Amino acid sequence: MVRKRIQVDPSVRSGKPCICTLWITVYNILNMLADGMSVEEILTDFPKLTREDIFASLRYAADRERTTTVIKMKHKEAYRQK
Repeated sequence: MVRKRIQVDPSVRSGKPCICTLWITVYNILNMLADGMSVEEILTDFPKLTREDIFASLRYAADRERTTTVIKMKHKEAYRQK
């Protein structure tokens, strides 16, 4: 479902994940939800957006967070030149 709705294209919106054909970024949708907008309010403001698009954005963000890996680096003191 997510792959059919979310597209990452370097030539569109600087490669940010977007809803296919609408070019509304996942970031924008997450920000609207985080700012307290309801799904219904978002759909009213963006009539071509669907409920499934919003939930695909949430799924995309959750999947991306789940696959994020932290790489332990040496302390910055180790990289200072003497």
